[in-house]
Amino acid sequence: MNRENNSEEIIYGRNAVTEAIKSGMPINKVLISSGEISGSLKSIMALIKEKHIVYQFVDKNKLNDITRTKNHQGVALYTAPAEYCDIDDILQKAKEANEPPFVIILDEIQDPHNFGAIIRTADAVGAHGIIIPKRRSVQLTGTVAKTSAGASAHVPIARVPNIPSAIDALKEAGLWIAGTDLTGAVPFYKADFKGPIGIVIGSEGNGMGNLVTKKCDFIVTIPMKGEVSSLNASVAAGVVLYEVFKGRLSD
Repeated sequence: MNRENNSEEIIYGRNAVTEAIKSGMPINKVLISSGEISGSLKSIMALIKEKHIVYQFVDKNKLNDITRTKNHQGVALYTAPAEYCDIDDILQKAKEANEPPFVIILDEIQDPHNFGAIIRTADAVGAHGIIIPKRRSVQLTGTVAKTSAGASAHVPIARVPNIPSAIDALKEAGLWIAGTDLTGAVPFYKADFKGPIGIVIGSEGNGMGNLVTKKCDFIVTIPMKGEVSSLNASVAAGVVLYEVFKGRLSD
């Protein structure tokens, strides 16, 4: 069975969830009622693991609330409004455009409106794709797609197990990685963003994680004159991404 919840489709019931997984539709996460896994739930768990789908065990009452029914049979899933891609797909898009790769890496962004706004900016500046982590991050939901004003249909989004490994893969492909942080040594407008580049945007509350920061080749900052100490994540992303875009226009 299906229903809408905050612009994100939920499918629940063992048969419906099984068929959804087998169909290959894009899935953000599967929720399973805590307790003994028996019967067809075992088969569902096997499918989840085979296809490397993110899953979470939750209290049965939470499933009741999410699905607004007690007939969910202990399982539900959140669909994604578009397919995710691989990092190689993003790099291939740059190759086909005969452009140096321009990739945005989001380190645990939580707000769907921030994510949607970043996707919209990514499309505007010609970024070849966005990388997000599978866990501890907002996923591609209906709210994100709506906030992106349709840009989510045009910007490839890759979901990876962890960001540091994704950064290593980008470095092997020849990209330089620039982090963004208040402690950065280089003002964004003095940074060299030409050539293959990846821009890391940290989470709204904590910024970039320590390991992600260490993986960056350099860290840029946005100087601020006012009383507020930081910018909204999507605004900060827009400032830096347009600086990359400006440099590419002059090539």
